[in-house]
Amino acid sequence: MPDLEINTIDDFEFKGKTVILRIDINSPIDPKTKKIVNENRINKSVPTIKELMDKGAKLAVLAHQGDTLDYHNLISLEEHAKKLSEKVGRKVKYIDDVAGPAAQAMVKSLKNGEAVLLGNVRYLTEEVSTFENVVKLKPEEMLETYIVRHLAPLADYYVNDAFAAAHRNSPSMVAFEEILPSAGGRQLIAEVKALTKVMQNPEKPAVFVLGGLKISDAFGMMKQVLENGTADKILTSGVTGIIMWMAQGKKFGKAQEKFVHDRSLDVFLEPAREFMNKFGDHFVNPVDFAYEKEGKRVECSLDSLPIDGALFLDVGTKTIRIFKEEISKAGTLFVNGPAGVYENHLFELGTKEIWNAIANAKGYSVIGGGDSVSAAQKLVENVEEKFGYICTAGGAMVRFLSGVELPLLKALKKAYKKS
Repeated sequence: MPDLEINTIDDFEFKGKTVILRIDINSPIDPKTKKIVNENRINKSVPTIKELMDKGAKLAVLAHQGDTLDYHNLISLEEHAKKLSEKVGRKVKYIDDVAGPAAQAMVKSLKNGEAVLLGNVRYLTEEVSTFENVVKLKPEEMLETYIVRHLAPLADYYVNDAFAAAHRNSPSMVAFEEILPSAGGRQLIAEVKALTKVMQNPEKPAVFVLGGLKISDAFGMMKQVLENGTADKILTSGVTGIIMWMAQGKKFGKAQEKFVHDRSLDVFLEPAREFMNKFGDHFVNPVDFAYEKEGKRVECSLDSLPIDGALFLDVGTKTIRIFKEEISKAGTLFVNGPAGVYENHLFELGTKEIWNAIANAKGYSVIGGGDSVSAAQKLVENVEEKFGYICTAGGAMVRFLSGVELPLLKALKKAYKKS
């Protein structure tokens, strides 16, 4: 694909060839049953798997589940393989070995059009985030890692369809491209195209709807899209909206301010102040908020603040009305972070109303991030049909929109230049 400088699976002949396919099917897990509770990423991986099998490839699939930082999700991929088999419409084998003798034997035994999902790559030390953060290997140095030494000699091609992990500098993501002809899968190419459209050629006006609790994501994006002129309006909600007002001296009350301080979110007050001073006319911040009192939802205006003892868990109806007006005029909409604690029925109103307004808007919409997608799936009917694009990525998406070069895309572009 010349415009992205990444090969696609249209660029190679796969019949009878062994292909290492890296996907991202890292899924939310029920803490009690250890069963998958959301299949969005699994569903998104199916087209590339099915197409490669249809083309007669011998498919060795690599994936991860959990990490050192969320050890409770670090489990076998056996259920993932069963779900893939159901969705692909043919057997996807599974072996609980990543790159050892059993895994190698299974890959060697594959016939044309067959696939095996190998064990959770995060069982290998070289694939966990702690290793990545401490050892800091370059892709060419990863050729001596266990997974590459044992699997690369068995393969003819490498395909990566794991954009959600594109920010990870791990062997399964960036090393195989050093020695194998490599391509991006259908999902990866679609996600890069969708996000590139938002960044480089958005239909104007471009409106960014940013909320949630993980406000580092919002602030990383805001700097980029404001300074390069991508964003015409930024609608803030969740803790992001509260921080924008606190930066202007608004007092919310002891409980809310303690919440911000205890989570070290006050480090964003100065950047927020700078954004408002320099780009204030681009922001639409909430004008009212909702909190719980005696088991009921209560709304208050900015003028009613501070309210000691209150945690503001949603935006109010006036803010919803203002946001809807901005959304209706947008040519492009990017969404990351719910407007409130949508999991609680008292505080789902803001997210539900705003998300449905975006879903029904005439502008092209992209939604991404785990909480944002989960909220959309819960609160919007026929969500897949109504949003322009639903991105599987969280951290990778934020970094991409923040102008950071992602390790995976760098590796695939390097492979493209060699092809």
